[in-house]
Amino acid sequence: MDCQRCGACCAHYRVSFYWAEGNDAPGGHVPVELTERLTPHLRCMRGTSSDSPHCAALRGEVGVSVGCTIYTQRPSTCHDVQVGDAQCLKARAHHGIT
Repeated sequence: MDCQRCGACCAHYRVSFYWAEGNDAPGGHVPVELTERLTPHLRCMRGTSSDSPHCAALRGEVGVSVGCTIYTQRPSTCHDVQVGDAQCLKARAHHGIT
């Protein structure tokens, strides 16, 4: 299952990244209105720093059909997760997706 149908990672992990990836920093690209401050140096995607994470940029139904509303502007953390890697499989298992 590809990421556009799955979305489990976006609804399982905190998506944290270096603050300068935000579009309020020179060269930044992640829309800051969709982020929260974690520390002076880290931000996270809004909605992912909770007991039931769900990224504010994720639309659709996890495991059925989803899409990232900021796909081309997503943080480096999102680029790092690959379909079928350990993080992906853990998130899928959590959501009952095989």
